[in-house]
Amino acid sequence: MSHVLSLLYGHFSKSNSLNEICDALRLHEADLSRIRGVTAPKRNTFSNANRTRNPEIAEALYWQILKSLQTACPSFGQGSKYGGFISRIKRDIFAIDSTTLKLTMNCFDWARHRRKKAAAKTHMRINIGNMLPCVAVVEDAAHHDSTRGDALCASLKDGDILLADRAYVKFDFLNALSQQGVFFVLREKKNMKYTVLKNNDHKDPTIISDETITLSLAGSKNKYPENIRRVTAIVKVNGKDVQMSFVTNNFKWSPRTIAELYKARWIIEVFFKEIKQTLQLSDFIGYNENAVKWQVWIGLLAHLLIRFAKHQSKWKLSFSRLAGTIRSALWMRIDLLETLIIYGTADPPKRPVVFAQQLYFKGFEAYTSNTMGQPLSKSPA
Repeated sequence: MSHVLSLLYGHFSKSNSLNEICDALRLHEADLSRIRGVTAPKRNTFSNANRTRNPEIAEALYWQILKSLQTACPSFGQGSKYGGFISRIKRDIFAIDSTTLKLTMNCFDWARHRRKKAAAKTHMRINIGNMLPCVAVVEDAAHHDSTRGDALCASLKDGDILLADRAYVKFDFLNALSQQGVFFVLREKKNMKYTVLKNNDHKDPTIISDETITLSLAGSKNKYPENIRRVTAIVKVNGKDVQMSFVTNNFKWSPRTIAELYKARWIIEVFFKEIKQTLQLSDFIGYNENAVKWQVWIGLLAHLLIRFAKHQSKWKLSFSRLAGTIRSALWMRIDLLETLIIYGTADPPKRPVVFAQQLYFKGFEAYTSNTMGQPLSKSPA
């Protein structure tokens, strides 16, 4: 418990080192001891726990707390309804992707990424509706994203929808998804070779083409023998119109629905942005594989707790502002949830209205051609 809470404090406070965490907890040891008798760790003990303790404990703790929160508050796991063209889809929609975490040169022995760089990678599948993780794999960054696609999607059910970037366009992987009954929407790979079998009719001006294709190369055809649908559409990215092509195994949805589904994939990018901006995942307090995995998994746990506080308090402001508010209130003896509920609810101060026109007595506006008061006489030259 002391190990977990110390790492949680490091994320909430964005501490940069072991000493910073240990010193802060020691200064507040009286308050800390009220949490199940937790004690402030010594630096060497904390470092040894990060280095030698199995990080699978942190992983199991994360999934157990996620399950407990969803059981205690069922609405936390339900998520919001889909909007736009995909609002009619009554299926679970998932997205898979990975994010790379830069490490220092001390991590070269296990996390060599390039000749002079080291990095860890977090592969993840999240539910688009509730923005909660379903599967996560934390490892070194030497593996390509597609190598973990099977592990991320093993638990998908018939009728589920999978969204992914072009890195996961691996035809034996896509064929396995089709055999499972999973619908996929992925961005087209640039070097994909195909033959157009049919041009499907469409009336949407934002859709450039809607085609039924078959793969041309023999190796690709053996891995995915069925036909594929290819949709090219104009999609807004950062306020600009960008042409994108998508591949899918669903031939019934409208082409605009296909494009909107891929746009929904960007929610996982928002998830990665949240954890990188609000947690301590830029400076690691340990260098070996166990220490990095402990810090990543407890970071995901800290993000989960902040998301739960956001859900319970119906927080309307930005996620980074919520994290900053919690960071400022760490050692304050207040009801945090109650504070978040009433935070920012006051109306902004009203500014005085300035009238450019001359003021008159009520009812005399039409009969007054001069300003009120005596005109100032000019001084003689």
